[in-house]
Amino acid sequence: MATARVTMPQLGESVHEATISRWLVKPGDRVVEFEPMLEVDTDKVNTEVPAPVTGILKEILAPEGQTVAAGAEIAVVEVEGEAPAPGEVAPAPGEVSSSAAVPETASAEAPPRREHRYSPAVLMLAEEHGIDLSQVPGTGLGGRVTKRDVRQFLESRKASAPAAAAPAPVVPPAATPPPPTPGGEDQVLPLSRMRRAIAENMVRSKTTIPHAWQTQEVDMSGVVANRRANRAAFQEREGFSLTYLPYVVAATVAALREHPAVNATFDEGGIVVHRGIHIGISVAAEDMLLVPVIRNADGLSIAGLARAINDLATRARQGRLRPDDLQGGTFTVNNSGTFGTLFSYSVINPGQAGILTMEAIVDRPVAVGGLIGIKPMMYLCFSFDHRVLDGLQAARFLTSCRRWLEAVTPETPIY
Repeated sequence: MATARVTMPQLGESVHEATISRWLVKPGDRVVEFEPMLEVDTDKVNTEVPAPVTGILKEILAPEGQTVAAGAEIAVVEVEGEAPAPGEVAPAPGEVSSSAAVPETASAEAPPRREHRYSPAVLMLAEEHGIDLSQVPGTGLGGRVTKRDVRQFLESRKASAPAAAAPAPVVPPAATPPPPTPGGEDQVLPLSRMRRAIAENMVRSKTTIPHAWQTQEVDMSGVVANRRANRAAFQEREGFSLTYLPYVVAATVAALREHPAVNATFDEGGIVVHRGIHIGISVAAEDMLLVPVIRNADGLSIAGLARAINDLATRARQGRLRPDDLQGGTFTVNNSGTFGTLFSYSVINPGQAGILTMEAIVDRPVAVGGLIGIKPMMYLCFSFDHRVLDGLQAARFLTSCRRWLEAVTPETPIY
C-alpha cells in the first residue's frame, strides 16, 4: 500500500499559514476523500480541511496548536487503491494536495470509520453539562451536532427530569475541579487567531477612522407588500425564505451607483474610488461575527442577492467559508434589526468608507395626508469615514437608499 503526504492547503490568496486547531481523526483511523480531516484557524476564518485521499492515517506530522505554512507536510496517509502520481494535486475543496512516497508492504485492516465529529465548542458544552453527544440528534451539515442542538437537548432533558422534593445544588460532572482563575469565579478565555484579528481590526478602525453617523426613517410599506406578494412562490422555487435584507442590499447598490464616492477607500496618497461594488454582509456565526462578500453585487437582481446572501450565511454558520469569501469588500451592510435593535452605531471595516445598518421594521403611527396611520417603519443607520465623505454626501447617499426602498411596489420584479 502506497503512502501520501498531506500538505497544508493554500486557504486564500493572502493567507500563507494556518494554525491546526483540532484533528478530527487520529493515527489508525480511516480517512475518506473530501470528508473533514482537521480543523484549522487563520486570521480570516475557521474552516475544515478535507482529506485529499482515502486511506488510513499513519502519522500526524503537525500537532494541534502548531502554526503551519501553506504547502508544509502535516500528515501521512496509507492510500487505498492506486497511489497518486508524484506532484498530483487532489481536487479536494480547499486545494489540499498530496504527493506519492515509497510504497510500503505493511497493511492493516482499517478500523471502522468514525461517525461523529464534533467542534471544540460542542465538546466543551457537552463536557460542562455531562451530555453524551451520541444521544444528541444533529441538525448541522451532514447531521453534525451544533451548539444549538446540545442546548436544545439539555433543555429537553431538564424538562423531562422528575421533580425533586427539594432543589439540589448542581454538581459539575467532571471529577477534577477546574483550575483556579483570577478573581476566584472569573474565567479567562484564550483568544483565537480570528478573535485576535477582529480585535486588532476594530481598534485600528476606531483609532484611525474618524467615524460620523446619520440615520433616516424609511416607510417600508412597499417592500413589505412586495415580499408578501412574492414570498410563497420564492420559497417554492428557491427552497429558502425571502427576507428583507436583499431589498436593502439592492437599495445600497443603487445608491452606490448614484454616489460612487461612497464606494471608496481612504489612502494617504488620495481617495481610491472602486469600480466594482462588492458588498460585505454581516453574519452571526457561533460566537463571532463574520463579513463574507457578495462579488459584483450590482449585477444581481433582488432574487440573485437573496441567493448570494443565503449561500454565504449558510456556509458561514457551517464553518465552510473560504478565506477569499471574506476579502475584497468595498462597502458593508449589517442587519442588526433582526435582533430587534432600533439604532446602531456600527464600526466601519478598515479599507471601506462606510457601513449601512438596517434596523427592526416596526409598525408605528405616522402622519399620512394630515391623518394618523400605522405603517411599517425602519431606521437606516449610516456610519461613514469623515475623511472620505462630508455630511452632505452622506445624507445624499442615505436619501437615495430611502427613496429606492420607498419606491418599491407589490409589482416590482424581484427576478
